[in-house]
Amino acid sequence: MQAVILVGGQGTRLRPLTLTVPKPMLPLMDRPFLVFQIELCKRHGIRDIILSTAYLPEVFEEYFGDGSRLGVRLTYVTEDEPLDTCGAVKNVERYLEGTFLVFNGDVLTDLDLTALVAYHRQKGSKVTISLTRVEDPTAYGLVPLDRQGRIREFVEKPSWDRVVTDLINAGTYVLEPEILQEVPEGEPYSFERQLFPQLLKSGVPMYGFPSDAYWLDIGTPGKYLQAHYDILARKVPYEFQGEEIKPSVWVGEETEISPEATIFGPTVIGRGCRIGAHTRISGNCVIGPRCHIGEGVHIEGSVVHANCRIGDESQVLGSILARGVEVGRRVHISDGAVVGSGSRIGDDNELRKGIRVWPETDLAPSTLRF
Repeated sequence: MQAVILVGGQGTRLRPLTLTVPKPMLPLMDRPFLVFQIELCKRHGIRDIILSTAYLPEVFEEYFGDGSRLGVRLTYVTEDEPLDTCGAVKNVERYLEGTFLVFNGDVLTDLDLTALVAYHRQKGSKVTISLTRVEDPTAYGLVPLDRQGRIREFVEKPSWDRVVTDLINAGTYVLEPEILQEVPEGEPYSFERQLFPQLLKSGVPMYGFPSDAYWLDIGTPGKYLQAHYDILARKVPYEFQGEEIKPSVWVGEETEISPEATIFGPTVIGRGCRIGAHTRISGNCVIGPRCHIGEGVHIEGSVVHANCRIGDESQVLGSILARGVEVGRRVHISDGAVVGSGSRIGDDNELRKGIRVWPETDLAPSTLRF
């Protein structure tokens, strides 16, 4: 069994984080998000994986190489022009040897792939779509099923009076290779808007696989933070690294924490960090390696990437600092703010209300009271 993972998108909703790093390579618990999808495949015996790349393609191969370090075989296929979801899979067709899986590159899940494939084969399906339930179906494409599990129709982002199910497309598919014969080569083509409705109209056997597995689209800063919170809450399989110095507080090697600092779990602190006196880390935090955090700092519900520096008496609450950010003294960052990599935030600034700071910004002291 092979898997195709679609990792070519530009991740525009996650900017400025994705201006320098492709979305699937963003750190999640200080490892590229894509590692979670690769390890999910491995747990279900899938070790032949094709990555369909487009945006910053060299980043993937530089990090993963041939995949042997993770115990898989990786093949890279790069689009010359954006081909949309289905066009990207058509572009890798020459590498496919039978029934295969497709993953959207921005979904965190612990879906039972073994059960999904077994269901696909039991039904004699040509296309099987994993489905998940959501509270507000109007923001998604709905997939109503008949009593046998066969897909009846596709309903794109309906108004409430057209909601007939709470099942939505969860972005993982099992496909038979012959269905790609319906797809034009070298052209942008969508699974959701073009191929699937076309196959349904033609009477091709298509089934939905409802699942209560964990599922989250990490495509916005809020969802990116939520993914960390959920992993910290052990809602997703994850092997925590470092020493658990107290319940749900993991600390990497060579990290120095002042005895006058206070740290509450769940929190992960990477290797080589320095945490100053009277600093309080209040939980739901992931702090990457080699971060220096001054005295009297308060961090809560935030993700801080590697090599950041946070000055004395600053606060980082419910926000994201990308790699190499330098925060001055008495800075207040909160309410979903996102600071791009390499930025320097001068003393006494306030960044609130989801403000986004582009990479390499140099913000003078006392410039913003946002």
